[in-house]
Amino acid sequence: MKTLTIIGGGLAGCEAAWQATERGIPVTLHEMKPEKLSPAHHLPGLAELVCSNSLRGDSLDNAVGLLKEELRRCGSLIMEAAEATRVPAGGALAVDRQLFSEYVTARISTHPLISLEPGEIVQIPADGTVIIASGPLTSDALAASLSGLTGERLYFYDAIAPIVAADSLDMTKVFAASRYGKGDGDDYLNCPLNEAEYLAFVAELVAAEKVATRDFEKIVHFEGCMPVESMAERGVETLRFGPMKPVGLTDPRTGLEPHAVIQLRAENRDKTMFNLVGFQTKLTWPEQRRVFRMIPGLEGAEFIRLGSMHRNTFINSPSLLLPTQQLKSAPRLFFAGQITGVEGYVESAGSGFLAGISAAGVIAHGHPPAAPPPETALGALIAHITNADARHFQPMNVNYGLFPDLPGRIPKKEKRQKLAERALLALDEWRATLVA
Repeated sequence: MKTLTIIGGGLAGCEAAWQATERGIPVTLHEMKPEKLSPAHHLPGLAELVCSNSLRGDSLDNAVGLLKEELRRCGSLIMEAAEATRVPAGGALAVDRQLFSEYVTARISTHPLISLEPGEIVQIPADGTVIIASGPLTSDALAASLSGLTGERLYFYDAIAPIVAADSLDMTKVFAASRYGKGDGDDYLNCPLNEAEYLAFVAELVAAEKVATRDFEKIVHFEGCMPVESMAERGVETLRFGPMKPVGLTDPRTGLEPHAVIQLRAENRDKTMFNLVGFQTKLTWPEQRRVFRMIPGLEGAEFIRLGSMHRNTFINSPSLLLPTQQLKSAPRLFFAGQITGVEGYVESAGSGFLAGISAAGVIAHGHPPAAPPPETALGALIAHITNADARHFQPMNVNYGLFPDLPGRIPKKEKRQKLAERALLALDEWRATLVA
């Protein structure tokens, strides 16, 4: 049996490896860590979560919740790891990122059909079936090799949020509550601001020193990971309708809804570290300490991790990839994860899942299985990245706007439920063809 080569040990690469071996295909998985770390990575293991520890909403009311359910039904390793290492997060699925990485690393490194090879891959292998899942932080050398295949390289920049130590928070000002009482009702810590505090904070945020951009760099931010100061620059009220929205929260000290609020989400099970939700930033590190300590309750905050910028490399998938994520000009090569233009942890795992089963089909049978139907979350996401307008292609999270519409006028919540029901029926029918 021929071996499948996978480049990249992130969520997509690990999911792809798992799915291929579940179908009897031996895998060689190359991961440059721990020999070489990108500027945004810190843990030595596989499947490190960088931008946040949240896999977002867990309800079928949103498309990412549906995607999670589809992956669970398909035997996803990433979803198995997430369930095993989850931490309280209201209606979201969040994990202890260190335990999550350790779980995936243990499962991959002990699998009898997976050979884990540390070290950087600087060129695409000249032959054999290969999945390129090198992620948004693809090394310069490998990116140069990819440019030779694709003729271009697209990129934008992500910003990651700071993490603070729990024991450095002033709990006389911070209160525990989930929006609208979801989850256990106290999964988030909340820093309330009155109008004067809010206006002062926004003013300093906009005026603060940012990390300088080099002249030749074109900065294009993905809306889902927009730096908080960039949002503030759009208008003084923007943050109150974004990451600082107070709706669904009541300050127990006043019995009223705050003018604005900053939510902190637990980074680990012991709740010793908290992430500033939605506060991705490109402020300089001294300015982060100064400005974010203006937040009530964070005056003495110890920053375990400060925010930073990192490059996100992705290819122009609509012009380059087949619906199976095979490169049109060289079908032995598959792409998976954020390098294809899917955005988000769960989406990356979904892309890796599909690449893994497709590559396994090519090796075992000479052809990949049919792509999932567009009525499913998996199918809708892949259909988008391979059929979008190539002239204006940008990364995309899964969302119900990508799905084929239902006939008639249906209320939004009911419509989403019906879309989810239709998707799961279509998924089960598609899975039956895989077994056959």
